[in-house]
Amino acid sequence: MKCKIQVPVELRSEVDRTLLLFADACNQILEIAKREKCWNTTKLHHKVYKQIREATGIKANHVCQAIRRVVSNAKAVKQVHKFRPTSINLDARTFQYIENLQTVGVTLMCGRKKFKLLIGNYQLALLKGQVPTAATLNKTKHGDYYINICVDLPTNPTGKTPVLKSSAPGDRDAQTFRKVIGVDLGRRDIATTSNGDSWSGKQIQTTRDRYSKVRANVQSKRTRSSRKLLRRLSGREQRFQKWLNHNISKQLVQDAKRSNSALAFEDLTNIRQSLNQKPRSKTERRRTNNWAFYQLRIFVDYKANIAGVPVVFVPPAYTSQTCSRCHHIHPVQGKSYRSHKSFKCGHCGFDHDADINAALNIAALGVSVNNPEVPGIACLLEGEGLLPTSGEIWDKAYSAFGTPNRCR
Repeated sequence: MKCKIQVPVELRSEVDRTLLLFADACNQILEIAKREKCWNTTKLHHKVYKQIREATGIKANHVCQAIRRVVSNAKAVKQVHKFRPTSINLDARTFQYIENLQTVGVTLMCGRKKFKLLIGNYQLALLKGQVPTAATLNKTKHGDYYINICVDLPTNPTGKTPVLKSSAPGDRDAQTFRKVIGVDLGRRDIATTSNGDSWSGKQIQTTRDRYSKVRANVQSKRTRSSRKLLRRLSGREQRFQKWLNHNISKQLVQDAKRSNSALAFEDLTNIRQSLNQKPRSKTERRRTNNWAFYQLRIFVDYKANIAGVPVVFVPPAYTSQTCSRCHHIHPVQGKSYRSHKSFKCGHCGFDHDADINAALNIAALGVSVNNPEVPGIACLLEGEGLLPTSGEIWDKAYSAFGTPNRCR
């Protein structure tokens, strides 16, 4: 949880000195780890601890956190070039939250100092009764200081997907179905659900195009006033995108919790690389690279975890080309029943919005992923009943899942 802190003017230099020495320690540890080819936390600790303490003079626990940061970053990214003095990791020995005073104690090079929290009711509610033992102190490029505090939130165990029992009148053999809301992600519509809800991407696309044009015009001037304008514009597009994804993810999780359902998404890992391999204009490549689907996925993940809503991911192959009613795809390879925003099946005549059709397929796949013991893929749709479980897409889906059943 991100909280702003009030740092007195006389302590800003001490905070900056601590951040600088912590970054210097990380860079020295990184060089030793590369030279010794040692990426084990315990072994690296024995190699660098005394040397780093003598070279930088930072606190013992800061050295331990620097070692952990170097090792974790090396595992997370392919290549770490250099650590910058913008943040420092804190643990129970170097950080303390004092609830009655609404302050935090942070160990700096000059000792333990207390800083007042500048937070609202949302943060106060999350911190109530908490005894956090980990945090990260950050300094922004504008010179403001924030502390990201790790809090433990009680969450309901998700278990399997919530069940929805059939209530058909006179149905002696009432079956139990798993209800899943499928979510189709895209650029034209940011998100479309199998329930028919949709969030248009027209506004964010217009905003991105406008800022791209402004940046190109301002950067070409290369004047002092243009650089000031760039700094003033910095972050506006990112903040708008973040605000939009927060609103969409909040609505998705609320709808899923209200209907006691799970959420199913396509696994779009490496989607940009595959799209950019095709012949595309410079504008289309920029729009694809600015597509913030992963940020939306992260926001949905943590909100769903708090709300106790299960989230599953399914292979994206053929979800947009498959008919959600008869589960057939176009018999000619390279062709599709989908045309822009419309989908009309040539096998059964089903005519529907293309994104909603894809979301229905994702929901059906989500049932299969979350409940592998269920034979076949079943999806209960309002007014449609139980859909058939045959079609070429499910053969490919089962192959991806590793399930031996084949539906025809």
